[in-house]
Amino acid sequence: MKKKPTIRDVAARAGVSIATVSKYINAAQRFTPLVERKIRAAIDELAYQSNPLARSMITGKTGSVGVVILDIGNPHFTRLVKGANRVAIEHGYNLLFVDTEESQAREDELLEALSRRVDGLIVSTRMPEDQLTRVLAFGKPVVFSGRPAPKGQPSIAIDAYAAAYMLGELLVKQGHRRIAYVGFAPARPDMERTRGLTACLEAHGLKLTRYDVRAPTLDEGERICPNVVLRRDKPDGVVCYNDMVAIGFLGAAKSLGVSVPGDLSVVGIDNIPYGSFTSPPLTTVDVQSEYLGEEGMRLLLRAIAGEALPAGHVKVEPRLVVRDSTAARVPEAAATRPAPRRR
Repeated sequence: MKKKPTIRDVAARAGVSIATVSKYINAAQRFTPLVERKIRAAIDELAYQSNPLARSMITGKTGSVGVVILDIGNPHFTRLVKGANRVAIEHGYNLLFVDTEESQAREDELLEALSRRVDGLIVSTRMPEDQLTRVLAFGKPVVFSGRPAPKGQPSIAIDAYAAAYMLGELLVKQGHRRIAYVGFAPARPDMERTRGLTACLEAHGLKLTRYDVRAPTLDEGERICPNVVLRRDKPDGVVCYNDMVAIGFLGAAKSLGVSVPGDLSVVGIDNIPYGSFTSPPLTTVDVQSEYLGEEGMRLLLRAIAGEALPAGHVKVEPRLVVRDSTAARVPEAAATRPAPRRR
C-alpha cells in the first residue's frame, strides 16, 4: 500500500520548515508569494490532505459552522440553509444543521451537541427572550436569525412589522373592511406582525380579528379554515402567519365551497416556491430567505474571525408579491343594488 504523504514530506518538497507548512495550511500566517507557491505546488504534487482532527487540536477550530432551524419541512428554512451553506463553502467551512421540529423541549439538547462540533452558530429558536442567554453559555459566536438578539449580540430578520403593514394596506386599498389575522402566538415575529396589521387597520378606522393556529403548518391552516370562513361575521380578507398556513387554508376553503378571491382574499408571508403554484396563486411577502441565510453566515464568520460587528439588529426589507388570491372587493351596497332599467 502506498504511504500517505505527511506534512514533513510537503516541507521537504517545498524546501521550507514543517512549522511554515503548518502555518500556511492553517492560515495562521502569510508568507511571500514565492514561498506560498512552493508550498501549494508541493501539496498538489504529493496529493497531500491535512488531518482535520489534528488541525482542530492545533488551532482550536473545527472548520465547521452550525445552523439551527425550526422545521426543515418549511421551504423558508430550506432556502435559509441553502443561502448560509453557499457562503460557508466560499469561505472554506463545512455547514452542519439541526432541525428542532418546532419543539422547544429538544432545543437545549440539540444546541449543546451541535455547539461542540462547530466554531459558531446561526440559531432560529422559539425560546423566550429571558432564556436566550442559555445559547450564549455554550461559549461560541452566535447569530440569531428571525428575531432580535439579547443586547450586544448579532441578529438578523425580516422587518415583520413592515411586512404585515404592507399586506394590510393592500387589502384595505382593495376594499376589504373585515380583515382577520391567523397568527401563531409562540413565534416572536407574530408580535410584530400583529402590531403592523393593527396599526395599518387603525389608521383606516378598522379593527383586526384574530385567530390562532397551534403550529405554522399546512395541517393547521386547513384545520382553522372552517372556524374562520363559516362564521356569520366571516372576514372578507385573511392574513395568514406564513405561506404554509395560507396554503392549507386555501385548500380547505376550496373544499368548503368558498371562492378565493371571490368570497374572500387570502395572503401569506414568506414567498415559498409552492405559493406560485396554488389555485389561485398566493399573494405573499417575500422575506428573502436565501439572503437571510447568506447575510447571517457573513455576520457569523466575521464574529468567528473576531471582527467587531455593527451594533443592533439587522432588519431586511420585505417585498410585496401580488398574485391572484387577492382581488378588489365590490362594495356590498353596489353589489345588492338592482341594475338600472334600460329605457
